[in-house]
Amino acid sequence: MVAISNFLYPQNRYYGEVKPENLVFNANLQEFTQRVGYISALASSGKISVEQAFAQIDKLWQQVEKSKHQLGVGEHPFSD
Repeated sequence: MVAISNFLYPQNRYYGEVKPENLVFNANLQEFTQRVGYISALASSGKISVEQAFAQIDKLWQQVEKSKHQLGVGEHPFSD
């Protein structure tokens, strides 16, 4: 039987260069996409306003950008 958390919060396989910071950023990015999907559904069904949805998505995006900067992902793509 499939766990409900796997159904609600699926994780896709990571295909990039396997480094701890890349894996953490990938997890953050997948969480961002899940939350954006939920927020979009709430806005589409009229549970929250479009303005609220935009504000929440913008806040989530700022968190993703902050994590990217803190982890140093993509700063030196050709170095080992």
